[in-house]
Amino acid sequence: MPELEEAWQLARDKPSGTTKFLNKYAAFSLLVIDEWLLDEPDESTRSMLLELLERRYDHASTVFCTQYAQKDWHQRLGSGVHADAIMDRIVHNTIWIETGGHNMREHTAGQVTA
Repeated sequence: MPELEEAWQLARDKPSGTTKFLNKYAAFSLLVIDEWLLDEPDESTRSMLLELLERRYDHASTVFCTQYAQKDWHQRLGSGVHADAIMDRIVHNTIWIETGGHNMREHTAGQVTA
């Protein structure tokens, strides 16, 4: 997600950059957003996410990789109208895969010997 936000910020500074950005990311048949909601998005990023997810809705797949429980996403999205609309596009036609509470970095760190 941080890289997506950075690309969005760069696109905003170019003529027709936001349109090109949205067209590019909407066209992928599979978009994987890693570190989803690691940082709470600002208003511009929330607007971009809403537009991007709207364009992808019922046309392409999006995978969200995150440490946060789905129940916390609305709050991390700002709890406003944009958060409502973004969550509406995510929760319908979704397959949830919970990988459990294990942190593999912590698990493997315990196996490393000095």
